[in-house]
Amino acid sequence: MTVTFSAVVLLGIAAFLALKMRSAKAGAAVVLFLFGFFAAHSSAAGAINGMCQSFAHFLAHLRA
Repeated sequence: MTVTFSAVVLLGIAAFLALKMRSAKAGAAVVLFLFGFFAAHSSAAGAINGMCQSFAHFLAHLRA
């Protein structure tokens, strides 16, 4: 059985847990959110997406 999760959902959960456990303050969370938001709309978005897909493909082949 294959279960897939969106990277946005996983990163959102990680950000929520970081704030909940007080390992990151609200200001840092806002800065990280804005960085991710603006990086997604830049010319680097394609390269970042390709790198994440390659890494996911690599991990999938490790399990096979």
